[in-house]
Amino acid sequence: LEVPTDSIGRAMTDIQQMGGRFSQPENNGVDMTVISGSAPVSGMMDYQSEVSMYTKGRGRLTCLPNGYEPCNNSDEVIEKIGYDSERDIENTADSVFCSHGAGFVVKWNEVRDYMHVDSGFDIDGLQKEIDVSEKRTSEYISSVVTDKELMKIFENTYGPIKRDTYSALYTKKSHVNNNKPIKNKPKKEQGEDYLLVDGYNIIYAWDNLKEYADENLDMARHKLINILCNYQGFCKCQVILVFDAYKVKNNPGEIEKYHNINIVYTKEKETADMYIEKVSHQLSKKHRVRVATSDGLEQLIILGNGAYRVSANEFKKEVDMVEKAIREFLKNDIK
Repeated sequence: LEVPTDSIGRAMTDIQQMGGRFSQPENNGVDMTVISGSAPVSGMMDYQSEVSMYTKGRGRLTCLPNGYEPCNNSDEVIEKIGYDSERDIENTADSVFCSHGAGFVVKWNEVRDYMHVDSGFDIDGLQKEIDVSEKRTSEYISSVVTDKELMKIFENTYGPIKRDTYSALYTKKSHVNNNKPIKNKPKKEQGEDYLLVDGYNIIYAWDNLKEYADENLDMARHKLINILCNYQGFCKCQVILVFDAYKVKNNPGEIEKYHNINIVYTKEKETADMYIEKVSHQLSKKHRVRVATSDGLEQLIILGNGAYRVSANEFKKEVDMVEKAIREFLKNDIK
Protein backbone atom coordinates (compact mmCIF):
# COMPACT_ATOMS: atom_id res chain seq x y z
CA LEU A 1 0.00 0.00 0.00
CA GLU A 2 1.57 3.30 -1.15
CA VAL A 3 0.06 6.47 0.31
CA PRO A 4 1.13 10.07 0.95
CA THR A 5 3.07 10.32 4.22
CA ASP A 6 0.38 12.49 5.81
CA SER A 7 -2.15 9.62 5.31
CA ILE A 8 -0.02 6.91 6.93
CA GLY A 9 -1.94 7.05 10.23
CA ARG A 10 -5.27 6.41 8.51
CA ALA A 11 -3.79 3.53 6.51
CA MET A 12 -2.32 1.73 9.55
CA THR A 13 -5.56 2.16 11.50
CA ASP A 14 -7.58 0.68 8.61
CA ILE A 15 -5.33 -2.40 8.35
CA GLN A 16 -5.53 -3.03 12.10
CA GLN A 17 -9.33 -2.77 12.02
CA MET A 18 -9.41 -5.34 9.21
CA GLY A 19 -7.51 -7.78 11.44
CA GLY A 20 -4.38 -7.44 9.32
CA ARG A 21 -0.72 -6.92 10.16
CA PHE A 22 2.11 -4.97 8.56
CA SER A 23 5.83 -4.29 8.78
CA GLN A 24 7.59 -1.00 9.46
CA PRO A 25 6.47 1.64 6.89
CA GLU A 26 9.20 2.69 4.48
CA ASN A 27 9.66 6.08 2.83
CA ASN A 28 9.43 5.88 -0.96
CA GLY A 29 10.25 9.30 -2.31
CA VAL A 30 9.77 12.81 -0.99
CA ASP A 31 6.28 12.49 0.49
CA MET A 32 5.16 8.90 -0.20
CA THR A 33 5.29 5.92 2.19
CA VAL A 34 4.95 2.18 1.48
CA ILE A 35 3.34 -0.34 3.87
CA SER A 36 3.76 -4.09 3.27
CA GLY A 37 1.65 -6.64 5.10
CA SER A 38 -1.36 -8.92 4.91
CA ALA A 39 -5.06 -8.74 5.78
CA PRO A 40 -8.18 -10.91 5.32
CA VAL A 41 -9.73 -10.68 1.85
CA SER A 42 -13.13 -9.90 3.37
CA GLY A 43 -11.81 -6.61 4.73
CA MET A 44 -9.92 -5.61 1.57
CA MET A 45 -12.73 -6.08 -0.96
CA ASP A 46 -13.53 -2.38 -1.63
CA TYR A 47 -10.53 -0.82 0.03
CA GLN A 48 -8.98 0.41 -3.23
CA SER A 49 -11.81 2.93 -3.67
CA GLU A 50 -11.35 4.12 -0.07
CA VAL A 51 -7.62 4.58 -0.65
CA SER A 52 -8.34 6.68 -3.74
CA MET A 53 -10.76 8.86 -1.78
CA TYR A 54 -8.68 9.63 1.30
CA THR A 55 -5.45 10.11 -0.72
CA LYS A 56 -7.22 12.14 -3.45
CA GLY A 57 -6.15 9.67 -6.12
CA ARG A 58 -2.48 9.46 -5.15
CA GLY A 59 -2.62 6.15 -3.24
CA ARG A 60 -2.01 2.73 -4.80
CA LEU A 61 -2.91 -0.72 -3.51
CA THR A 62 -1.41 -3.95 -4.86
CA CYS A 63 -2.67 -7.32 -3.58
CA LEU A 64 -1.57 -10.92 -4.12
CA PRO A 65 -2.94 -14.19 -2.64
CA ASN A 66 -1.10 -15.17 0.53
CA GLY A 67 -2.67 -18.55 1.31
CA TYR A 68 -5.05 -19.46 4.13
CA GLU A 69 -4.87 -18.68 7.84
CA PRO A 70 -7.19 -19.24 10.84
CA CYS A 71 -10.24 -16.99 10.80
CA ASN A 72 -9.92 -14.21 13.39
CA ASN A 73 -13.70 -13.88 13.88
CA SER A 74 -14.94 -17.45 13.45
CA ASP A 75 -17.92 -17.07 15.84
CA GLU A 76 -19.22 -14.11 13.87
CA VAL A 77 -18.80 -15.91 10.53
CA ILE A 78 -20.52 -19.09 11.78
CA GLU A 79 -23.43 -17.09 13.18
CA LYS A 80 -23.78 -15.14 9.93
CA ILE A 81 -23.88 -18.34 7.84
CA GLY A 82 -26.53 -19.75 10.18
CA TYR A 83 -25.83 -23.43 9.47
CA ASP A 84 -28.08 -25.84 11.37
CA SER A 85 -27.20 -29.53 11.15
CA GLU A 86 -30.74 -30.46 12.25
CA ARG A 87 -32.19 -28.88 9.09
CA ASP A 88 -29.57 -30.30 6.71
CA ILE A 89 -31.57 -33.22 5.31
CA GLU A 90 -29.26 -33.94 2.35
CA ASN A 91 -26.15 -34.21 4.58
CA THR A 92 -27.67 -35.54 7.78
CA ALA A 93 -25.48 -36.11 10.83
CA ASP A 94 -27.76 -38.89 12.13
CA SER A 95 -27.06 -42.63 12.05
CA VAL A 96 -29.22 -45.66 11.18
CA PHE A 97 -29.27 -48.62 13.59
CA CYS A 98 -30.82 -52.02 13.06
CA SER A 99 -33.03 -53.78 15.63
CA HIS A 100 -34.94 -57.04 15.00
CA GLY A 101 -34.49 -56.71 11.25
CA ALA A 102 -35.75 -53.11 11.04
CA GLY A 103 -33.82 -49.87 10.82
CA PHE A 104 -34.37 -46.74 12.89
CA VAL A 105 -32.73 -43.30 12.97
CA VAL A 106 -30.59 -42.19 15.91
CA LYS A 107 -29.52 -38.58 16.44
CA TRP A 108 -25.79 -37.95 16.24
CA ASN A 109 -25.54 -37.00 19.93
CA GLU A 110 -27.37 -40.18 21.07
CA VAL A 111 -25.32 -42.74 19.14
CA ARG A 112 -23.23 -43.84 22.15
CA ASP A 113 -26.40 -44.71 24.07
CA TYR A 114 -27.51 -47.21 21.41
CA MET A 115 -24.16 -48.87 20.75
CA HIS A 116 -24.00 -52.50 21.94
CA VAL A 117 -20.19 -52.53 22.11
CA ASP A 118 -17.45 -49.94 21.93
CA SER A 119 -16.26 -49.64 18.34
CA GLY A 120 -12.65 -49.29 19.49
CA PHE A 121 -12.19 -46.84 16.65
CA ASP A 122 -9.45 -44.36 17.53
CA ILE A 123 -9.40 -41.76 14.76
CA ASP A 124 -6.36 -39.94 16.15
CA GLY A 125 -4.34 -43.14 16.55
CA LEU A 126 -5.34 -44.37 13.09
CA GLN A 127 -4.33 -41.07 11.48
CA LYS A 128 -0.93 -41.22 13.17
CA GLU A 129 -0.39 -44.76 11.84
CA ILE A 130 -1.42 -43.65 8.35
CA ASP A 131 0.94 -40.65 8.49
CA VAL A 132 3.88 -42.83 9.62
CA SER A 133 3.14 -45.45 6.97
CA GLU A 134 2.84 -42.87 4.19
CA LYS A 135 6.09 -41.23 5.28
CA ARG A 136 7.99 -44.52 5.26
CA THR A 137 6.54 -45.49 1.89
CA SER A 138 7.41 -42.09 0.41
CA GLU A 139 10.98 -42.26 1.74
CA TYR A 140 11.47 -45.78 0.39
CA ILE A 141 10.11 -44.94 -3.07
CA SER A 142 12.18 -41.78 -3.15
CA SER A 143 15.37 -43.67 -2.25
CA VAL A 144 14.72 -46.38 -4.86
CA VAL A 145 14.04 -43.83 -7.60
CA THR A 146 17.09 -41.82 -6.59
CA ASP A 147 19.35 -44.89 -6.63
CA LYS A 148 18.16 -45.78 -10.14
CA GLU A 149 18.70 -42.23 -11.39
CA LEU A 150 22.16 -41.98 -9.83
CA MET A 151 23.08 -45.37 -11.29
CA LYS A 152 21.96 -44.16 -14.72
CA ILE A 153 24.24 -41.12 -14.42
CA PHE A 154 27.13 -43.30 -13.17
CA GLU A 155 26.77 -45.76 -16.05
CA ASN A 156 26.55 -42.89 -18.56
CA THR A 157 29.93 -41.73 -17.26
CA TYR A 158 31.81 -44.97 -16.58
CA GLY A 159 29.91 -47.62 -18.54
CA PRO A 160 27.72 -50.57 -17.41
CA ILE A 161 28.32 -52.04 -13.96
CA LYS A 162 29.24 -55.76 -13.93
CA ARG A 163 27.99 -57.60 -10.87
CA ASP A 164 28.90 -61.07 -9.60
CA THR A 165 25.65 -63.03 -9.22
CA TYR A 166 27.16 -65.24 -6.51
CA SER A 167 28.92 -62.49 -4.53
CA ALA A 168 26.49 -62.91 -1.60
CA LEU A 169 27.76 -66.52 -1.10
CA TYR A 170 31.39 -65.52 -0.66
CA THR A 171 33.00 -64.94 2.75
CA LYS A 172 34.65 -61.57 3.04
CA LYS A 173 38.25 -61.74 4.26
CA SER A 174 39.37 -59.10 6.70
CA HIS A 175 42.95 -57.92 7.02
CA VAL A 176 43.97 -56.15 10.20
CA ASN A 177 47.32 -54.44 10.59
CA ASN A 178 48.04 -54.17 14.31
CA ASN A 179 51.15 -52.07 13.79
CA LYS A 180 49.58 -49.11 12.00
CA PRO A 181 46.50 -47.18 13.09
CA ILE A 182 43.65 -47.07 10.59
CA LYS A 183 42.70 -43.60 9.47
CA ASN A 184 39.31 -43.08 7.97
CA LYS A 185 39.26 -40.80 4.97
CA PRO A 186 36.77 -37.90 5.34
CA LYS A 187 33.52 -38.49 3.51
CA LYS A 188 33.85 -35.36 1.43
CA GLU A 189 37.13 -36.60 -0.09
CA GLN A 190 36.08 -40.15 -0.94
CA GLY A 191 34.64 -39.44 -4.37
CA GLU A 192 34.65 -36.99 -7.23
CA ASP A 193 33.28 -33.46 -7.11
CA TYR A 194 29.76 -32.98 -8.46
CA LEU A 195 28.15 -29.84 -9.83
CA LEU A 196 24.35 -29.71 -10.12
CA VAL A 197 23.01 -26.89 -12.27
CA ASP A 198 19.41 -25.65 -12.26
CA GLY A 199 19.14 -25.11 -16.02
CA TYR A 200 16.26 -22.68 -16.52
CA ASN A 201 17.13 -20.80 -13.34
CA ILE A 202 20.62 -20.09 -14.69
CA ILE A 203 19.33 -19.21 -18.17
CA TYR A 204 17.02 -16.50 -16.84
CA ALA A 205 19.60 -15.27 -14.31
CA TRP A 206 22.36 -14.66 -16.88
CA ASP A 207 21.70 -11.69 -19.15
CA ASN A 208 23.45 -13.18 -22.18
CA LEU A 209 21.41 -16.41 -22.00
CA LYS A 210 18.18 -14.58 -21.21
CA GLU A 211 18.52 -12.65 -24.48
CA TYR A 212 18.69 -15.96 -26.35
CA ALA A 213 15.74 -17.34 -24.35
CA ASP A 214 13.54 -14.37 -25.25
CA GLU A 215 13.96 -15.32 -28.92
CA ASN A 216 14.40 -19.09 -28.78
CA LEU A 217 14.54 -21.16 -25.58
CA ASP A 218 16.15 -24.13 -27.37
CA MET A 219 18.99 -21.87 -28.48
CA ALA A 220 19.57 -20.70 -24.89
CA ARG A 221 19.46 -24.29 -23.67
CA HIS A 222 22.11 -25.46 -26.17
CA LYS A 223 24.26 -22.42 -25.40
CA LEU A 224 24.27 -23.31 -21.68
CA ILE A 225 24.99 -26.98 -22.47
CA ASN A 226 28.04 -26.06 -24.55
CA ILE A 227 29.28 -23.65 -21.87
CA LEU A 228 29.08 -26.44 -19.26
CA CYS A 229 30.84 -28.91 -21.56
CA ASN A 230 33.80 -26.51 -21.76
CA TYR A 231 33.62 -25.94 -18.01
CA GLN A 232 33.67 -29.66 -17.24
CA GLY A 233 36.59 -30.26 -19.61
CA PHE A 234 38.64 -27.69 -17.71
CA CYS A 235 37.53 -28.37 -14.10
CA LYS A 236 37.11 -32.17 -14.43
CA CYS A 237 34.13 -32.36 -12.05
CA GLN A 238 30.98 -34.37 -12.77
CA VAL A 239 28.34 -31.98 -14.15
CA ILE A 240 24.61 -32.73 -13.93
CA LEU A 241 22.42 -30.19 -15.74
CA VAL A 242 18.75 -30.33 -14.71
CA PHE A 243 15.85 -28.95 -16.75
CA ASP A 244 12.22 -28.71 -15.64
CA ALA A 245 9.89 -30.93 -17.66
CA TYR A 246 7.27 -31.43 -14.93
CA LYS A 247 4.49 -29.79 -16.97
CA VAL A 248 4.84 -32.28 -19.82
CA LYS A 249 1.94 -34.72 -19.43
CA ASN A 250 2.90 -38.40 -18.97
CA ASN A 251 6.58 -37.48 -19.15
CA PRO A 252 8.62 -40.31 -17.52
CA GLY A 253 11.76 -38.20 -17.23
CA GLU A 254 15.02 -38.65 -19.12
CA ILE A 255 18.75 -38.75 -18.40
CA GLU A 256 21.10 -38.42 -21.34
CA LYS A 257 24.85 -38.19 -21.78
CA TYR A 258 25.93 -35.22 -23.90
CA HIS A 259 29.68 -35.25 -24.57
CA ASN A 260 31.13 -35.00 -21.05
CA ILE A 261 28.08 -33.92 -18.98
CA ASN A 262 24.81 -35.51 -17.86
CA ILE A 263 21.53 -33.79 -18.75
CA VAL A 264 18.37 -34.57 -16.77
CA TYR A 265 14.83 -33.72 -17.87
CA THR A 266 12.59 -34.18 -14.85
CA LYS A 267 9.48 -36.34 -14.95
CA GLU A 268 5.87 -35.14 -14.79
CA LYS A 269 5.04 -33.29 -11.53
CA GLU A 270 8.73 -33.18 -10.49
CA THR A 271 10.41 -29.77 -10.61
CA ALA A 272 14.13 -29.21 -11.02
CA ASP A 273 14.22 -28.02 -7.39
CA MET A 274 12.74 -31.32 -6.18
CA TYR A 275 15.18 -33.39 -8.25
CA ILE A 276 18.23 -31.37 -7.16
CA GLU A 277 17.17 -31.54 -3.51
CA LYS A 278 16.81 -35.32 -3.75
CA VAL A 279 20.05 -36.01 -5.62
CA SER A 280 22.18 -33.56 -3.61
CA HIS A 281 21.04 -35.29 -0.42
CA GLN A 282 22.22 -38.67 -1.77
CA LEU A 283 25.48 -37.54 -3.37
CA SER A 284 26.66 -35.32 -0.51
CA LYS A 285 27.00 -38.39 1.74
CA LYS A 286 30.19 -39.41 -0.09
CA HIS A 287 31.03 -36.56 -2.46
CA ARG A 288 31.63 -32.85 -2.47
CA VAL A 289 28.52 -31.45 -4.12
CA ARG A 290 27.92 -27.90 -5.34
CA VAL A 291 24.61 -26.59 -6.66
CA ALA A 292 24.38 -23.57 -8.96
CA THR A 293 21.08 -21.71 -8.60
CA SER A 294 19.72 -18.29 -7.67
CA ASP A 295 16.64 -19.75 -5.93
CA GLY A 296 16.85 -18.62 -2.28
CA LEU A 297 14.65 -21.38 -0.88
CA GLU A 298 16.49 -24.04 -2.83
CA GLN A 299 19.81 -22.72 -1.50
CA LEU A 300 18.60 -23.16 2.08
CA ILE A 301 17.49 -26.74 1.40
CA ILE A 302 20.81 -27.53 -0.28
CA LEU A 303 22.73 -26.20 2.71
CA GLY A 304 20.67 -28.45 4.97
CA ASN A 305 21.53 -31.45 2.77
CA GLY A 306 25.26 -30.90 3.27
CA ALA A 307 25.95 -29.56 -0.23
CA TYR A 308 27.56 -26.25 -1.16
CA ARG A 309 25.50 -23.50 -2.74
CA VAL A 310 26.71 -21.26 -5.55
CA SER A 311 24.59 -18.30 -6.64
CA ALA A 312 23.94 -17.69 -10.32
CA ASN A 313 26.12 -14.56 -10.28
CA GLU A 314 29.01 -16.32 -8.53
CA PHE A 315 28.80 -19.21 -10.97
CA LYS A 316 28.82 -16.77 -13.92
CA LYS A 317 32.07 -15.23 -12.64
CA GLU A 318 33.53 -18.70 -12.22
CA VAL A 319 32.55 -19.72 -15.76
CA ASP A 320 33.99 -16.49 -17.18
CA MET A 321 37.29 -17.17 -15.40
CA VAL A 322 37.37 -20.72 -16.79
CA GLU A 323 36.69 -19.51 -20.34
CA LYS A 324 39.41 -16.90 -19.98
CA ALA A 325 41.85 -19.56 -18.77
CA ILE A 326 40.93 -21.79 -21.72
CA ARG A 327 41.58 -18.95 -24.18
CA GLU A 328 44.94 -18.20 -22.55
CA PHE A 329 45.88 -21.88 -22.67
CA LEU A 330 44.98 -22.16 -26.35
CA LYS A 331 46.80 -18.93 -27.13
CA ASN A 332 50.01 -20.13 -25.46
CA ASP A 333 49.66 -23.57 -27.04
CA ILE A 334 49.50 -22.02 -30.53
CA LYS A 335 52.63 -19.97 -29.81
